[in-house]
Amino acid sequence: MIKSILVANRGEIACRDFRTAQSMGIATVAVYSEPDAEAPHVQMADQAVLIGPAPARESYLVGETIIEAALATGAEAIHPGYGFLSENAEFAEAVVAAGLIWIGPPPAAIRAMGLKDAAKSLMAAAHVPVTPGYLGEDQSPERLQTEADKIGYPVLIKAVAGGGGKGMRKVERAEDFAAALTSCKREAAASFGDNRVLLEIYVIRPRHIEVQVFGDSHGNVVHLYERDCSLQRRHQKVIEEAPAPGMSAAARASVTEAAVKAAKAVGYVGAGTVEFIADASDGLKPDRIWFMEMNTRLQVEHPVTEAVTGVDLVEWQIRIASGEALPLAQHQIELTGHAIEARLYAENPAGGFLPSIGTLEHFQLPEDLIRVDTGVQEGGEVSPFYDPMIAKLIAHAATREGASDLLAEACSQVEVWPVKTNAGFLTRCLDHPDFIAGDVDTSFIEARLDVLAPRPAPSQAALSAAAMALTLDDESERGATPWRDLTGFRLNAPRAATMRLYLGDEGFDAPLSSDEVPGDALLTEDGEVVVFDAGETLVFTPRPPIKDAAHASGGDGAIRAPMPGKVVAVAVSVGDKVSRGQALLTLEAMKMEHALTAPFDGEVESISVSVGDQVSEGVSLARLVVG
Repeated sequence: MIKSILVANRGEIACRDFRTAQSMGIATVAVYSEPDAEAPHVQMADQAVLIGPAPARESYLVGETIIEAALATGAEAIHPGYGFLSENAEFAEAVVAAGLIWIGPPPAAIRAMGLKDAAKSLMAAAHVPVTPGYLGEDQSPERLQTEADKIGYPVLIKAVAGGGGKGMRKVERAEDFAAALTSCKREAAASFGDNRVLLEIYVIRPRHIEVQVFGDSHGNVVHLYERDCSLQRRHQKVIEEAPAPGMSAAARASVTEAAVKAAKAVGYVGAGTVEFIADASDGLKPDRIWFMEMNTRLQVEHPVTEAVTGVDLVEWQIRIASGEALPLAQHQIELTGHAIEARLYAENPAGGFLPSIGTLEHFQLPEDLIRVDTGVQEGGEVSPFYDPMIAKLIAHAATREGASDLLAEACSQVEVWPVKTNAGFLTRCLDHPDFIAGDVDTSFIEARLDVLAPRPAPSQAALSAAAMALTLDDESERGATPWRDLTGFRLNAPRAATMRLYLGDEGFDAPLSSDEVPGDALLTEDGEVVVFDAGETLVFTPRPPIKDAAHASGGDGAIRAPMPGKVVAVAVSVGDKVSRGQALLTLEAMKMEHALTAPFDGEVESISVSVGDQVSEGVSLARLVVG
């Protein structure tokens, strides 16, 4: 058995790996970049090694430095987690060449499944059903346009080396193909160092079904049933569950058999996930589910499989890497109950899902209610350098309805300030009648954004809690003037008082009731009160908003950076006429591209940045004038 492990990763997955390793009596080594010096994964490990500055390309993506850290600390093995170097065959080979144990599949399997076009060709040869499309070597824009026209629209462009939703574009019309191809190739090159793409037919009502597989070095391969990861936004998974709702016995047998066949075709060893796209227009049918790709690593959503099978997948990874046989045969792996996972992201759903960064001054998750996997803590920083996922919330119950109710309740109890999160958005997704009915596909979120993304009106309990918190606060320090703003006091009758509060530009009469306890209401130095309500973080003030047209949205024509990032495209020039909603610039931040659009019809008066510039939040990038 392996005696010591270095985890070549950070955040939630590093903490997850350390928990299992330590429970097995295995010594642990962390690596960290400069801003992660005080991170939870560093604190958990027995040893920790600084590997570079904040940018991943100078720290977590430098394989040589990580291997040096393992050798220097006496680690026997390296676990790559997910992301970063987890599916890098060259890194895996270098680990083995250094005399270390690689806790992952053979480099040959990573290489075989790492390129989507080659993997699909290999699967077709192994009689695994694959999605119709174009996998050719000719990558000229003209040939790709011709092939897309043949396939028909909508068509999906996918990076050959892609993953995690990056380097992927849905194209609705032939005239939009060239621009989408350029953007897709640019993002693929930045994320994977490979700008090649493939084309696939776009299934009108797709569901994302994946199967967890495990192989050992003795020739055994098993599956641990399927997961449904259909709830996505911009091809990034948001909510995952196991088993897939509406999965028939015949469809399950077909898809799990195909997954095992795919793993055996590449001599797979360790944990892997075979991903399929299903046409759900008439339910899940065995002949309407196609191979999409294979992820040669542990998946973010692996906890739902652990919940329904009772298997610790990280422990299995360690045992398989130590040369042991699979702990269970296929007939011994049982499916019990239902599990659902929600990804808690540092982002603002009401503001176009832009990432949110900063210090987690208040950070409370419902760990007494469900399983919580996280890699951050109160007082820590959410930086622009890494993925915006800050936690995974996992509920397990006897039924899907029970798991959904439990997870919705947990999401509603999330309290984070001042970093914004999608907790309220997740709550609304889980409470939506269509989700409860299992009527899901990959367009679920986009089709319902008008009801899922906007923040709802605050509850009476939230209003009352805010008012009571301000009333009980020290007026002289906070500047609140409750007596002046109260109305409704009556002699010889029950009190019916309210306080006028403002949430953004909207005013509310908040009831004052001694029955409402402020709880974790937070008072800020600016005399505001922060209340947590159904997953939302609400900031109230007793002062009416200042009306200033110059600061209205787009009022001054300035296009400002909503977050720190890198300018990767400038689509307009000074003097260009633009329409409201037209893309002007593209900013890359937190591993994703964000298009900045015109707030009104007008003319480009100035552009103050160029492609490649690094910009800070709030910096003016361009300016429009009405014209």
